[in-house]
Amino acid sequence: MTKPTLHIDRAIPDINEVVQGAMVVVGPDPEALAEADFALVGGAVWDADRFDLAPNLRQLARTGIGVDSVDLAEATRRRVLVTNTPDGPTTSTAEHAVALLFSVAKGLPIRQEELRRAQGGYGEHTTGVELQGMTIGLLGFGRIARHMAQICGGIGMEVLSHDPYVSGQVDDGTRFVDFESLLAESDVLSLHAPLTTETEKLFDSAVFGRCREGVLFINAARGGLVDHDALVAALDSGRVAAAGLDVTEPEPLPADHTLLHRHNVVVTPHIASNTTVGRRRMLDMAWQQISQGAAGERPTHLVNEDVWPLNG
Repeated sequence: MTKPTLHIDRAIPDINEVVQGAMVVVGPDPEALAEADFALVGGAVWDADRFDLAPNLRQLARTGIGVDSVDLAEATRRRVLVTNTPDGPTTSTAEHAVALLFSVAKGLPIRQEELRRAQGGYGEHTTGVELQGMTIGLLGFGRIARHMAQICGGIGMEVLSHDPYVSGQVDDGTRFVDFESLLAESDVLSLHAPLTTETEKLFDSAVFGRCREGVLFINAARGGLVDHDALVAALDSGRVAAAGLDVTEPEPLPADHTLLHRHNVVVTPHIASNTTVGRRRMLDMAWQQISQGAAGERPTHLVNEDVWPLNG
């Protein structure tokens, strides 16, 4: 019996250990998609042209949460299962978002640069803030935001959230508010929403203008949620005191982009989930989804539910 073929769109050191010979692994050359029955997807964009390269594709498995890089309507039309790993990046991404928050709140990048220059007078120049007692507002309250809420609550921050799909109050004490209240009451804003037509460039000049003066701004969700020209203007005006970004639009930013050269901005290259443990967890979970699809079972984390049942 011929083994099915699994295409990977990037080098994955652990792939053979995970697959254990159950499938023939090909890629990352896109030409190898011609023989692919399954695809393990990182950052590749899957539009109609890419689907055309994989006429035998049965399932596309994302190692991560977001599927904004996949044309779901096209996948469904072609009867291709699309799955993700919603639990995979939770801990690593939440911890990274908190790391960005601490970095910008304490002004770590400029403090390190001053030390490298042997500038002296370090205490006189330090303007870090104490987060205990401050209010953090979370846009969205999915898995990553919930974990961040636990961490921030643990250091004595008040936690607010706005999520149209969640209401009331949860056990960790998070208070749910409307969007305008989130902007007005938050000393820190952290984005955890998916990128959709409704949320694209949600944070424009008008929204930044309604934020609390001197807000700390964190985005480890999707770069497309933010109008970066508006963010730059808000930083210039002081409306945003500092920003920590793991995601941008585009990715990566051009080397000369102003956001990469500001002492009050920390930018990392969309690597929040990429801890050693996080990568392996997402890979194992994606392989579990593929194994279910290959066995003719409905995958646990099927995104395009309209495709199921396949013979329906």
